[in-house]
Amino acid sequence: MAKLSIKGLIESALSFGRTLDSDYPPLQQFFVVMEHCLKHGLKVRKSFLSYNKTIWGPLELVEKLYPEAEEIGASVRDLPGLKTPLGRARAWLRLALMQKKMADYLRCLIIQRDLLSEFYEYHALMMEEEGAVIVGLLVGLNVIDANLCVKGEDLDSQVGVIDFSMYLKNEEDIGNKERNVQIATILDQKNYVEELNRQLNSTVSSLHSRVDSLEKSNTKLIEELAIAKNNIIKLQEENHQLRSENKLILMKTQQHLEVTKVDVETELQTYKHSRQGLDEMYTEARRQLRDESQLRQDVENELTVQVSMKKEIELAMKLLEKDIHEKQDTLIGLRQQLEEVKAINIEMYQKLQGSEDGLKEKNEIIAQLEEKNNKITAAMRQLEQRLQQAEKAHMEAEAEDEKYLQECLSKSHSLQKQISQKEKQLVQLETDWKIEKEWRQTLQEDLQKEKDALSHLRNETQQIIVLKKEFLSLQDENQQLKKVYHDQEQALQELGNKLSESKLKIEDIKEANKALQGLVWLKDKEATHCKLCEKEFSLSKRKHHCRNCGEIFCNACSDNELPLPSSPKPVRVCDSCHALLIQRCSSNLP
Repeated sequence: MAKLSIKGLIESALSFGRTLDSDYPPLQQFFVVMEHCLKHGLKVRKSFLSYNKTIWGPLELVEKLYPEAEEIGASVRDLPGLKTPLGRARAWLRLALMQKKMADYLRCLIIQRDLLSEFYEYHALMMEEEGAVIVGLLVGLNVIDANLCVKGEDLDSQVGVIDFSMYLKNEEDIGNKERNVQIATILDQKNYVEELNRQLNSTVSSLHSRVDSLEKSNTKLIEELAIAKNNIIKLQEENHQLRSENKLILMKTQQHLEVTKVDVETELQTYKHSRQGLDEMYTEARRQLRDESQLRQDVENELTVQVSMKKEIELAMKLLEKDIHEKQDTLIGLRQQLEEVKAINIEMYQKLQGSEDGLKEKNEIIAQLEEKNNKITAAMRQLEQRLQQAEKAHMEAEAEDEKYLQECLSKSHSLQKQISQKEKQLVQLETDWKIEKEWRQTLQEDLQKEKDALSHLRNETQQIIVLKKEFLSLQDENQQLKKVYHDQEQALQELGNKLSESKLKIEDIKEANKALQGLVWLKDKEATHCKLCEKEFSLSKRKHHCRNCGEIFCNACSDNELPLPSSPKPVRVCDSCHALLIQRCSSNLP
């Protein structure tokens, strides 16, 4: 039957042409036949309640013989719906078929017959040569592709019955097989066409999305082109205007030069007299430039000082943030430690004192930072005033420069020989003026940066104020925690007083018992090992006093109870005292 089921399964699977499911009848019959083959000659294991006869035991051996089978064993054990070993064995067979390694696993079992003899009788199928033949036939199942769902099936309660009608061939069955083959091919073609249709739909949707994105990008490009064209037209118009203005300026300069050529001869004599005055003006302009350069250097030095102060403030803010984070961590630790107040009360008090010292230091740092901030604001105001004065001086210098240039131009027209020299002087003055302009712009940019820095510092001061508020709230929480801590300490003190009173009462009772018995009990601290078994005492091995001899024993050596003369009720007694008392009782009996 194993040969017929394996051959029929291979032929039907090849004619079917697709992956096999768990509902495929030849596959179901194959698992039933394999189950019967593995059950043949299986030894019965007796237990207290029932007889156990399952094939899960030998299949579990495969993990030790074949290391690759550990994955199947682990996955079978992890399945939630399986409760019996037979269900696990059925799931193991299905997983081995899907892995295409059933023949390899069973071959390892058949080779180790010494191990199989523990599970099978000597006449079992797996112990004889027929088992090797079946394993050889199982190699052909590697051609089959199976996709079985093991989680949803009820493998524990399935009834394994072989259907012999499947292996009886008729002419009608042959015709039905041919029809089934044709239907399978038609279904395959239908599935292929559906997959092609799905792929085409996906490509069409992707193309539509691409077309939409291209249209959006095209509209954006058209808008950008229109904007660029408008900009080009505006630039061309400006260029034409500039050219026309340039031509007008050239015409005016030419006319002015012709007029000046006539006046040059008359103004040659006047120039000699006015030359001394011009030299004096030139020296005064140089002095003003030097003063302005010195002012610029002073402003730059003050800016460097402010930058250094800003860096110091940033460092102080970072230190503050670190301290605040540390305080938050300590507060979290304090909250966690409050849950274990009974064990760590003294450490909590020390940590609270340390946190108060840190809070005082941080308050001092915050006050220092506020003072520094006020100083910086005052320095910034002074800088703004100085800059305003420098701007006024610069405007006056510009006005004087303009007057001087006009006078030079009016007098240069009268001088033909020294026109080139004066033009050079004018170029130098223009360059100096441009340098001063650039310097002024840089000063304005630096002022803007300083204003931004001031706004940033103001924001930081606001954050410090918020942190102050949080700090005050944390102080309130700390005070509340202190109150809770003091209340718990008082409760612990009361408990300690009650415990001390109860201990005193217990000691009085023990002394009364000793007086009654006339025995000396050993102290718990002196005994470290049991007197009988000589094992060391621990948390699991507790100490117990014998009420007869007063020695200390473990629970195993003192689990007897007998009535003594001092106490009519049964009391704990060690094994040796128990034996002596029983002997005395037996000797006293007639």
